[in-house]
Amino acid sequence: MDVLKVSSKSNPNACAGALAGVIRHSGAAELQVVGAGALNQAVKAVAIARGFLESAGLDLVCVPRFADIEIDGQRRTAIRLLVEDRHRRAPGAVVEVAAAAGAAAAPVIEVISLDGPAAGVSAEAVPGGAVPGPSLLSDLRS
Repeated sequence: MDVLKVSSKSNPNACAGALAGVIRHSGAAELQVVGAGALNQAVKAVAIARGFLESAGLDLVCVPRFADIEIDGQRRTAIRLLVEDRHRRAPGAVVEVAAAAGAAAAPVIEVISLDGPAAGVSAEAVPGGAVPGPSLLSDLRS
């Protein structure tokens, strides 16, 4: 996956153009930031890129996570923003959470509307044959 590094001095329009290009090419990208100013520029870039890709029928979503990185020999905590199309993510999100959760874990999950693309997921697409529905999502949330 392509990782785009954004700083507090990055131009949000330029970042948005790069982000849109990567998403058009590979379907997803990650933005990596360190610090509040860099995060601000990255979020602006995501908002601008959403506008760029709207005409192509893409609806971008952003999933943040922490990452430990090393800069000039020092360990730092970065934030990585996974940016991808909402419709690309929805069916796989339930599968990924179900697989990662196992029997004992209590994961944090993205709330998925069952009126959207996840409603059509077949039993074959989910480990164990469970069809993602309100009960499965409730089980994963608790």
